[in-house]
Amino acid sequence: MDITCFDDLLAAARRQPNPQRLLFVFVASAVSGDSTAAQKAAHARGEGGELAPVLCVDKRPDELDGFAVLTAESVHTGQDWHLVFVAAMDEVEAPGSAQGRQRVDAALQRMVQMVKFGAIGGLLAFDREGEPVTLTAA
Repeated sequence: MDITCFDDLLAAARRQPNPQRLLFVFVASAVSGDSTAAQKAAHARGEGGELAPVLCVDKRPDELDGFAVLTAESVHTGQDWHLVFVAAMDEVEAPGSAQGRQRVDAALQRMVQMVKFGAIGGLLAFDREGEPVTLTAA
């Protein structure tokens, strides 16, 4: 199935034979202090920059009615973000169990590390409107 929008992802997660847990890593784009004037100008145009994780959360697909719900919840954190990376995993433990929480936290930490190292090929990315984004190396 092609994921052409966030709702496609939700629909696919809901159809899986095992209950799913969606993992979200929200990132902000920034330029480092030692960036050149050209790099800063490119970033101001929406090009280049570095992606830094600013927020992580996990949700069951039935906890979201759409991307607008996720975005609205993110506003309450006070964290500005530009993109969100998403992955899914089977929820094999009882929801809310300590073992399940540890497994989810470990998966979120792996995603954060993937983003920090630019190893994002296995993650879906969406912009603030819930549209899929394809990132390319500069």
